[in-house]
Amino acid sequence: MKRNINRRYYLGAAVGLLLSLASCQSDFLDREPLDAPLNENFYQTKDQVLAATASLYGYAWFDYNTTPSYGIGDARGGTLTGTVNQIDNILFETSGASSDNSSAWRAFYNVIGQANRVMSDVEKYTASSVSESTKLYAIAEARFMRGLAYSYLVQNWGPVPIITDNEASLSDTEITRNTVESVWEFVVRDIRYAAKTLSATPIQDGRLTKYAAQGVLAKMFLTRAGISGTRNQSDLDSAAYYAKSVIDNSGASLLADYEELFKMKNNNNTESLFALQWIYNGTWGTQNAMQSYLAYSPEITGFNDGWGGDLGASMFILEKYEAADKRRKGTFMFPGDHYSYIHQSVTNAQTGESTIQELKVPLSNGSFGARAWVKKYVVGRPEDNDGKVLQQRTGINTYILRLADVYLIYAEAILGNNASTANAEALKYFNKVRARAGLSSKTSITWDDIYTERVLEFAMEGQLWYDYVRLHYYSPARAYDLLSDQERGLYTITPVYTGNDLSAEPTSWTISLSYSRKITANSGNFTMPIPTVELTRAPNLLRDPVPYSF
Repeated sequence: MKRNINRRYYLGAAVGLLLSLASCQSDFLDREPLDAPLNENFYQTKDQVLAATASLYGYAWFDYNTTPSYGIGDARGGTLTGTVNQIDNILFETSGASSDNSSAWRAFYNVIGQANRVMSDVEKYTASSVSESTKLYAIAEARFMRGLAYSYLVQNWGPVPIITDNEASLSDTEITRNTVESVWEFVVRDIRYAAKTLSATPIQDGRLTKYAAQGVLAKMFLTRAGISGTRNQSDLDSAAYYAKSVIDNSGASLLADYEELFKMKNNNNTESLFALQWIYNGTWGTQNAMQSYLAYSPEITGFNDGWGGDLGASMFILEKYEAADKRRKGTFMFPGDHYSYIHQSVTNAQTGESTIQELKVPLSNGSFGARAWVKKYVVGRPEDNDGKVLQQRTGINTYILRLADVYLIYAEAILGNNASTANAEALKYFNKVRARAGLSSKTSITWDDIYTERVLEFAMEGQLWYDYVRLHYYSPARAYDLLSDQERGLYTITPVYTGNDLSAEPTSWTISLSYSRKITANSGNFTMPIPTVELTRAPNLLRDPVPYSF
């Protein structure tokens, strides 16, 4: 049964709430596509109930995933730089009209609106023949997604409206923001419910489990610990508890090869605890479009996309890589790098004929010169992926939480308010992350050690900005100093070869700053402006926030 998608936005004074359910995706997402709010005629079987939450694994997040995920997480965070693309995020000049700002806000409230609709409909319309455990699983999925969306909202915009009833919001002309403390409590309650209710193993490949929820809950406690200005020990203990539960009980394990994490064939691998699920050939919005914006050229996508030639690693992160760090090549392409599993189209200047060869990253890229171009989420041409690539369309999952993150969450929670720790368990998991990267172990760790590993491990996964938000809650001056010290300017990167064999991979690179560009961070950088279009529709969003009544 195939229908066209019909998006209906309800502006509950503050936000555009997508109340319809979108086309479903591969595996469990290939279930019956839906184009409208469902009713009592639909929820008659287990498969139909589970199909109702399918769009919460991808489609609802599409407007965030496409560019704001790395625009906010990496360009604002400082790992990504450029001259044109993402410049408002790079320079902290985000306005109410900035496209990533509006897209992210809209996406998060779309997720919330869909989650609310699913919970309401499952409660009202599910047939008595469907088991109670199936109903509760779907509700837990929806509550997890809603809580996750609110965690992004509160970290980017501070006080935001908490909406649990889509229909009531339609007639509420007085809707206002709720306090940061209220939003964080709401987040924790939603995700804790999911952690208690979801099953230990996924009902279908890619679905949430209790351990995915526990891992995210650990991160939520770790961040919430600092919102009062000092790190609350109870929240730190909770973060450590839930992270250790995931480590001990989930069965997850690190992939041996870091680069393998970012190949489509390894979607839903042993390290992946929760990832957004995409398909390359579904209705618009069901695919991962990041390659289009990150790949440095169409020659490696096979289509008229690949618009990322202007983007690349910042000097800030390049200066943090040790020579032995295996993560670098899996994250950024240096001029002269070879990738056997990605191909490129090369045109002969004399004959005009094009040939396909294994990728040898060029030494420059037209008017943009050389960059340390983005590799993560760039999967290559159709022939590199069993044909499963189209223009602006791949099916690679977007990681929200993987085991390496849980390891570092655990280490940071154990460190807590101490200057350093030699705790054996914290060191064990911290050093597992370093060992996979090809780096030596440490015998004690500080916050700076954990911070550096997070910068390198999760670059281009939309994470670093939220690490600074977490720090800013309890140590704002330190957050300002770290951000202000970042070099976000331009540079030249030149490969160094052994002998005269330019067909081989370089042995090293010389990186020289050509244009310095730094920002002066302050408190204003830590709250993005509410999108202008939302303020026009809902001026009460300018009122002082109020506590939420639980």
